[in-house]
Order: sequence, then C-alpha cells, then structure tokens
Amino acid sequence: MASATTKAKEAKSSSKAPVFAEGLCFKKLFFIFVIGSVFGDFYERILTLVAHFMGGDPFFWERRSAVIYGPFSIIYGIGAVLMVLAFARKKYTWWQILIFGGLICGIFEYLMGLFQQIFTGTSSWDYSDHWLNIGGKTSPYIMLVWGIICLGFIKYLYPLLSSWIEKIPAKIGNYLFWFLLIFLIIDMLLSFSAVVKMNLRHHDMPTLTPYGKFLDTVYPDDRIHKAYPNMIDI
Repeated sequence: MASATTKAKEAKSSSKAPVFAEGLCFKKLFFIFVIGSVFGDFYERILTLVAHFMGGDPFFWERRSAVIYGPFSIIYGIGAVLMVLAFARKKYTWWQILIFGGLICGIFEYLMGLFQQIFTGTSSWDYSDHWLNIGGKTSPYIMLVWGIICLGFIKYLYPLLSSWIEKIPAKIGNYLFWFLLIFLIIDMLLSFSAVVKMNLRHHDMPTLTPYGKFLDTVYPDDRIHKAYPNMIDI
C-alpha cells in the first residue's frame, strides 16, 4: 500500500508542468539582465527629459541605449545581475545592501567607463563636477544612488520579477531566452566593433578587412552619433 501511494505521488509530481527558470539559474539571471537593461535606458531618458524640462527646454527624449539596436542599457543590466548575485541568496540588513550595493555598482561603473575609454576612445558620462569623483567615472553621490536603487530592487522588485519570470510557460520562455540571447550577443558585438571602428577612423587607421569596410559603409560617424547622442570622443 505504501509503495502504491509513493508511486502515485511520484506520477503526480512528474506530470506537473516544468517551472521555467526556477531558482537562481542562468536563464533567470539573463532575464533580469534584459529587464534591467530596458529599465536603465528609459530611466536615463526620463532623467534627461526632466533635467531639460527644469531648464526650460522643450520636450527632449534622448536615446540612452548602449547598443545600436533596441533600448538596452547594458551597464544597468549587468548591475541588476550583480545585485542579485551579491544579495539575493541570503538575508542582509538594509544598510549592508545600501553600502555594499553602492560600492559594488560604483566600482563596476568606474571599470565600465575605463573600459570604454581605453578600447573605444569615447566616454558616455562624466562626473568630474561631483565631490570626490574618481576620474569623472564615479563619485560618492553616484554610489549612494546605486545603493538606493540596489536596496529597492533587492527588497521589493526582485522577488516580484523572479516570481513573474517563473510563471512564463516553459516553452515560450525557452524560445524567448534563445532569441534574446542570440540577438543581444550580435547586437553588442556589432555595436562595440562599430564604435571601435569609428575611433580607428579618427586616428586615420586604414581599413584592412571586409568587415571593417562593412562597418565604414553601414555605420559612419553620423550613424554612430545618432545611436549614442551623449557619447563624446576623448
């Protein structure tokens, strides 16, 4: 009797639909990355809109994506993943999340700015006017903002997002995962190489490969600056 009951329970559990991106797995982190990237793009757009409105300017809706195609601010996406990896696996006090979240994201933002400067010869933000700024790439104020975002995200948003992601039907979720993963890999590689090629053009470096000629033709300077209106050459 006990054996039959056990078998019945096993059969019932095996008949349940699989949960998509259950737990803290790569697929869930990827969707968190995508959501964070989209949030970051529109967050920056709204901040820019408000700043211009307060300055008396007309409606100003500026693109803030880190890639040529789609509204994806990669630094926010990776920042969201770092927050989850650092604070979602065990309990932390609010001040630990605020302080260490700010430090982690501030250091990451500095490294991303340094990476952009070294490999593309460009910069997309400058905090040189901030108190105790570090190379214009981060500052205590910016770290505090990151810490507040981290606190709100970990305490309130991530539990909801995690639950919503797991409610996606597994088949649909897997299709979305592979489509977005392939699309974003191509988008990021293309965007990065297009900006690097622009920097090479500015230094009068000759074009030696078919891919380089493709970038020169399809992504000239005006196309790059249209995609990244806040990016400046260093």
